[in-house]
Amino acid sequence: MLLSRSECLSHFTPTYGSWLNLVERWFAKLTQKQIRRGSHRSVPELEKAIQEFIDVHNSEPKPFVWTKTADEILASIARFAQRTLNTHGSAN
Repeated sequence: MLLSRSECLSHFTPTYGSWLNLVERWFAKLTQKQIRRGSHRSVPELEKAIQEFIDVHNSEPKPFVWTKTADEILASIARFAQRTLNTHGSAN
């Protein structure tokens, strides 16, 4: 079934790649809070706005703390997989 649907793509996060989610979240925050809110008439103005965001962000750094254990995350993934199977059935 999956092979017959060309609009379906599989993406796999590499082992130990969960930190990439944090990087993506940081860039989303930069985009939402600094880039979209501003009116940048030139590349230097945009670069200045980005640097200001970085300076403010780095002035009070806060470490990220995971709020769930690995077992809780794996259980959540298992529940999602089961819901997906219940909704869409097996590909076999």
